[in-house]
Amino acid sequence: MLRIKWALMMISLLLLGACTQETQNRFGRALQNWTGTNGVLEVYAGDKLVRRFIQIDKLTTAVATQGSQPRPYRYGYGIFDANLNMKKDPGEKKVYFEFSDYSTPYIFFEDPLE
Repeated sequence: MLRIKWALMMISLLLLGACTQETQNRFGRALQNWTGTNGVLEVYAGDKLVRRFIQIDKLTTAVATQGSQPRPYRYGYGIFDANLNMKKDPGEKKVYFEFSDYSTPYIFFEDPLE
């Protein structure tokens, strides 16, 4: 039984290694989407933090409606952290947001407190 599991694991690794980098990336994103991510998005104006969204599952790059070219913005859903305390407080709701690649600087990271 152990040999069968080991053999299946090796075959899976070989098949994954034979995939293109883009296919491997898609597989990784699908796995991450399935398992979930507790992301944080911070938006800055100069060196000052002006907006924070917490509990974000993922950021998505928009794709053109005609063709498959990526659009120059990203979007997602998250809790708008109005008081910037990294917690969901009463009155703070889940919102849709989007931002341009050309907009103010932003940082997206996994919540280190969770």
